[in-house]
Amino acid sequence: MNKELKLVIPELRFDEPTGHWAITRVSKICDVYRGSTFSKSDINEDGTELCIHYGELFTKYSEIILDIYSRTDKKDGFRSESGDILMPSSDVTPDGLAKASAITLDDVLLGGDMNILRPKLRVNSIFLSYLLNHSKREIIKLVSGTTVKHIYPKQIITCQIPIVDNESQQQKIADCLSSLDKLIVAHNKKLEALKDHKKGLLQNLFPQEGETVPKVRFPEFEKDGEWVEKKLGEVGDPKMCKRIFKNQTTPNPEGGIPFYKIGTFGKEADAYIPDDLYNDYKENYNFPDKGDILISASGTIGRLVIYNGEPAYFQDSNIVWLEHDHSEVKNDFLYYCYSNIKWQTSDGGVIKRLYNTDLKNISIKFPKSEDEQIKISNCVATIDAIINEQVEKIDELRHHKKGLMQGLFPNLK
Repeated sequence: MNKELKLVIPELRFDEPTGHWAITRVSKICDVYRGSTFSKSDINEDGTELCIHYGELFTKYSEIILDIYSRTDKKDGFRSESGDILMPSSDVTPDGLAKASAITLDDVLLGGDMNILRPKLRVNSIFLSYLLNHSKREIIKLVSGTTVKHIYPKQIITCQIPIVDNESQQQKIADCLSSLDKLIVAHNKKLEALKDHKKGLLQNLFPQEGETVPKVRFPEFEKDGEWVEKKLGEVGDPKMCKRIFKNQTTPNPEGGIPFYKIGTFGKEADAYIPDDLYNDYKENYNFPDKGDILISASGTIGRLVIYNGEPAYFQDSNIVWLEHDHSEVKNDFLYYCYSNIKWQTSDGGVIKRLYNTDLKNISIKFPKSEDEQIKISNCVATIDAIINEQVEKIDELRHHKKGLMQGLFPNLK
């Protein structure tokens, strides 16, 4: 027997009339369908039909589908009606479940591996998309499968969710959250513009393929001549920390010093090593200096983290750095040299693992003048600071949105 759910009235309410919240099954308010057989391989940017494929529900859309990004030449298939809500049917996990997204356009071709919830009562679909995302805990109880999790229409219709019967209250909640989402979208577009600006700046401040001087140079250095080109193996020597074995680590944060593996590189550590082991290895084996640039050598090649000098230890072979003469190439400048590198094989393929020999054979260009290196680094660092501020602003807005959703929707216990 299913546990009887109890409804906890939300803390935040709009002005009267507030309406009555009650628990209901999805089947009472929506019909649920599956999309048609249609995949990413059917995408054609010159196609005549607007379409949405499954993967875009994870990568492109929030609770409201504001733009359609894809087209196809396919004609037949399941098509949207304004007010439909799209939800992926595969890769369903508590953290990975893509957001339910309301679409306000008719006649968009909807791909396979997605569920389409079509309201059959007078329910605000944008309100419902936010409500469904707030109700993930109830939805996730219904998934099936072991390796790959799935959820199908027959499962979704049994899900119990809280809903308010007042359309005005639904509209106010939808307007409140959607206005915040539009603000987040605008800030994301600004972030992308800043990243594009940085990319263009790097292309102009560093010599490109076949060039010996950059397109744009600070006036005081215009007569300083050509930049030096060297392989990284001529600049310095790749290093890595001594190996740490699994039985030397603990997941307990009180167990000592953070140990960063490739999966936690640049994130939060989930393993720790004893202080005495850390001090021994730091003193007697290779260890980065403060300011050294750590490079991911597996997974996503070329992710960069500047070592800030705080106690930490790094996985051997998967995380490396270049030990070099800082009087020839400043660390801050080297960071942006790395940012300009295309981490790929000579035939254009993707490097699957960055071996020391690969790193040594990569060429960089740099000005002889330490002052010019510093000025270039400071210029690009200014843009980086603005980008970081923008990222923080978006994080704050998302945190605010999460708090609003927790306050505007009831919880089920």
